[in-house]
Amino acid sequence: MNKIKLLLVILTLSISSSFAQDAATPGVETLREKNERDQRVYQLALRYNDLAVARMTLIGLIERNPTNSRYGELLATLYFESNQFSGAALAALDVLQVNDRSIEALEVAAYSLEQIGALDRALTQFERLHLLTDDIFSLYKTAYLQYSLKKHEEALNSINMIVKNTKSAEQKLGFPIENNETQEVSMKAAAFNLKGLVYIEQGSKEDARKAFEEALALEPNFNLAKEGLKGL
Repeated sequence: MNKIKLLLVILTLSISSSFAQDAATPGVETLREKNERDQRVYQLALRYNDLAVARMTLIGLIERNPTNSRYGELLATLYFESNQFSGAALAALDVLQVNDRSIEALEVAAYSLEQIGALDRALTQFERLHLLTDDIFSLYKTAYLQYSLKKHEEALNSINMIVKNTKSAEQKLGFPIENNETQEVSMKAAAFNLKGLVYIEQGSKEDARKAFEEALALEPNFNLAKEGLKGL
């Protein structure tokens, strides 16, 4: 029995010594060295606008460093900027499995899911984004998606939160108009306009009229509010 124990100790020491020698063997890359090499490749790929190589390099870094959310954030952003919204959404959602408070991943996931028509899932991400950042634009996106999904009472609640927020009178939101131009109006006016649309769907024309009028009181030239009022 003692001989067996002695043999196990000798084998353990031998294996440990072997691993130590391998780690110290010249020419064998350590994890840190591999990461640094791939980071240099990634930077060069970006410099030469070779996004395919940049993405593949990031995928290798993610596989080698599964708990480092930064590589996933970069990959999700690259997919998003290339209009590859399905890949962007998947990459961002993978990041959120590792770090559920990643603002960058939440943003990419929310906008990408919206682009591919997964509105319910996009809504969840915009709601989380607003809770983490208190960003009023995320709240407007939340309200708009709630309206689009016919969650009218939830939409009205979000809209009222926007209207009560003092920042909504200062922040601007752009809406497309004729000749590929954009009309900027306050977030507060945009919220009242959205409120009018919700009331129309609910069949409350008088409430819709008041909402459009409140939007126009803030922004007299707001085209969408004018059209909404005209359509009643």
